[in-house]
Amino acid sequence: MPQLDTSTWFWTIIFMLITLFILFQLKMSSHLFFHNPEAKKLKRISHDNPWETKWTKIYSPLLLPQYF
Repeated sequence: MPQLDTSTWFWTIIFMLITLFILFQLKMSSHLFFHNPEAKKLKRISHDNPWETKWTKIYSPLLLPQYF
């Protein structure tokens, strides 16, 4: 049974990594990125209903007194 010749594997792997690096750089260079991101202006929400402006208390069933 013949032995597998592994003498070229080193250069194959090196060239593969270089090729993947170049392809990745080309792919990333085609994307457009914002140079100066700015905060978005938020509009104030007006509430028509009075209960929407108040905090409501929500009781957890585990905090209520236990009745047996």
